[in-house]
Amino acid sequence: MAEPFSVRVTVRGYETDTQGHLNQAVYLNYAEHARWSLLEAAGISQARLLGRRVGPVALETTIRYRRELLAGDEVDVTCEFEWSGGKSFRIRQEVRRTDGTLAAEVTAVAGLLDLEERRLIADPREVFKELATDLGLFGL
Repeated sequence: MAEPFSVRVTVRGYETDTQGHLNQAVYLNYAEHARWSLLEAAGISQARLLGRRVGPVALETTIRYRRELLAGDEVDVTCEFEWSGGKSFRIRQEVRRTDGTLAAEVTAVAGLLDLEERRLIADPREVFKELATDLGLFGL
């Protein structure tokens, strides 16, 4: 199996809380950054999504915090799509220090919203297949 898509992020001091560790909300920012980076790497920009009149929507997000992160830590944030065949799909992500220590696991359920109908697209895989230049990044 191929390695999951990954982006590297350095924890910035202003992202930490009074205990000195990464603020819990920032993990969501890192996960979102990795998801948009994957879309861009696959050839899907926000402009292309808007041109197709669709947009990704988060339906549920779960974060499991494993180890603290401190200012200056470098982390790799992975992103893997899982398809069930329905209107939604799952995105699994890990936040790992460069030494391999698992800091957090993020699991999201998402879909693609038809921006005119304001309803989820019946089969989001088909839209990704239509728009992407690298389907392998989506596991398709």
